[in-house]
Amino acid sequence: MYLPLMFLLSACSGPFSMLDAQGPAARDALFLWWLMFGMFSVVFFAVIILWFVAIRKKQTPQHNTATMHRRWIIGGGLILPISAMILILFFGIPAGHRMLPLPSDSEDIFVIEVTGHQWWWEVVYPEHGIRLQNEIHIPADTPIDIRLTSNDVIHSFWVPQLAGKLDMIPGKTNTLRLQADYPGEYRGQCAEFCGLNHAFMQFTLTAHSPENFAQWLQEAQ
Repeated sequence: MYLPLMFLLSACSGPFSMLDAQGPAARDALFLWWLMFGMFSVVFFAVIILWFVAIRKKQTPQHNTATMHRRWIIGGGLILPISAMILILFFGIPAGHRMLPLPSDSEDIFVIEVTGHQWWWEVVYPEHGIRLQNEIHIPADTPIDIRLTSNDVIHSFWVPQLAGKLDMIPGKTNTLRLQADYPGEYRGQCAEFCGLNHAFMQFTLTAHSPENFAQWLQEAQ
């Protein structure tokens, strides 16, 4: 009885699930996902109900056919999609604005530089002289700017539980702001097909408490 439901929910958690948000940017993306999923569900079931009504309804008189067509065109072709777009933009624009790496007046943003290679990640802490491979360490509950570029082809940096994905383009630097609410270990993956070993281009992001991160910085240097 519960097996189909368990199958559908099997991807709702785990290190590569965007439905298991552990940071503010990921929560904004999750909210938009549920909003669009809810709108899709309403429209889907409304269409199913109207389909049942249509197949059971008796033949419409000829003089009413043109009026019915106009109503469907105006309601289904104009009012419904315009209302849906306005609703998504009403919530989506503020959420997208919060995800941007905007300047912060309250504190300096910690910066990490990440370069994508076929098929590994080069991680540099420019202010501390630290260079790592396939692992990132950050303080928890702190906004972090990840400056992204590529050394060869287009890659895409993605930590599903913390933020959306952002492309890494040769010769260009993109900045992704992410934040982990709590200390823990998070998995990252290249989200843009980049060659033979693309599926194995993964990394680990570890969020430390502020005290433990300061200790890690000292030891890493």
